[in-house]
Amino acid sequence: MCFKKAFQALAALMLVSACTETTSISAESEPGTLSRVPDAVAQIAAPGQDLNAVKIMPEDGCYWYRYVGPVETTYLPLRTIEGRPICTRA
Repeated sequence: MCFKKAFQALAALMLVSACTETTSISAESEPGTLSRVPDAVAQIAAPGQDLNAVKIMPEDGCYWYRYVGPVETTYLPLRTIEGRPICTRA
């Protein structure tokens, strides 16, 4: 009898935890994220890159875009159609 009640309590706890809402940080609230990508950058950027979440990394002066993958979210270098990184300095 005690085992049955413990199992029911565990099952109820699992159901409640499944309903918990997860939140994510929006790209706009991250420090250094550009509110708008310059038109010249948007024109040369290869398709398939998220231009709504772009920042210039101080380490290299290049544009990086936010990639949301199936496992993790990370920043990747923004590239041209030819595969070259798009940077603010040579």
